[in-house]
Amino acid sequence: MRLQPETLSRALEGRLAQAWLVAGDEPLRVGEAADLIRARARQDGYTGREVWFADRSFDWNELLAGLRAMSLFAERRIVELRLANPKPGVEGSKALIAALEDPAPDVLLLMITDKIEWADRQNAWVKAFETKGCCLDVEQLLAEQLPAWITARMRRVGLEPGPEAAELLAERCEGNLVAAHQEIELLALLHGRGVVTVDTVAAAVANSARYHVFQLGEALLGGDPARAVRILEGLAAEGEEPTLVLWCLSEELRSILQWRPDAGGAKRLFRGGRRRKEQLANAARRVPRSLAQDLLTEAARLDGVIKGPRKDEAWGTLARIATDLCIAVRNRAG
Repeated sequence: MRLQPETLSRALEGRLAQAWLVAGDEPLRVGEAADLIRARARQDGYTGREVWFADRSFDWNELLAGLRAMSLFAERRIVELRLANPKPGVEGSKALIAALEDPAPDVLLLMITDKIEWADRQNAWVKAFETKGCCLDVEQLLAEQLPAWITARMRRVGLEPGPEAAELLAERCEGNLVAAHQEIELLALLHGRGVVTVDTVAAAVANSARYHVFQLGEALLGGDPARAVRILEGLAAEGEEPTLVLWCLSEELRSILQWRPDAGGAKRLFRGGRRRKEQLANAARRVPRSLAQDLLTEAARLDGVIKGPRKDEAWGTLARIATDLCIAVRNRAG
């Protein structure tokens, strides 16, 4: 069975599966999902817990032996396997499949790893978790999902966010859910229960947003100039190289120019799944080819500036190119 974090609580109300795979690149949500599974397991009498860390030198046969060994005190136990790289290799795949095919009756296997890419979800060991247990995909929240997530968290601690309060907190903590969680706890401590206004958030919450360069592509194709500029400012403040940012911007411009309605097989254009495919199709319909070509030419000139002694001046031009593209995506008719 494949689950999402939003459906986990309901799934845990039924019969508890003996094998769980929790995968994702958002540490807070991964940790909270694992906590829910452990709590439910304790209700079923799994009082013991062992934690294994699988690295390159990990002995998978030792894990198999540990899973099948009887507890000295005849207790039910959770065997927690933490895998940093979600590619266990041939030996690891065989061991996991064997463990799931013949599970010990007193053991619950909880495997925690980073995000598993779409192509790797077809691997036999992942399919084994799906058929013999539960797979939980913990995806990063999209920018438009973050205000609702923050609103729910605030209400959980007795806070009622007023108009735009959740949106401001989302803006200041985008890409950093741990910071958002901490800021909500701080607001509850300082403010107490009740309505929280946007002014309260502005005064109390620091700017803890963390961005990666691929979020810029989402903002560009989504036609969101304010978010695009905010991401650029964040990347510059974090010391990101403008060369990488220029590559991302140029890549989106090239994708818009190369998109065709019948380009379904062009995996390079549609990396990122259905959401990006829809955004790219919309952007390609709205952005005039002449504008995309002009912006790409300007990006090529900017590459020379970045390689020179005045590369810090590149951020202003990057912001202007990004803004022009976003406005075209948002406003122009296709």
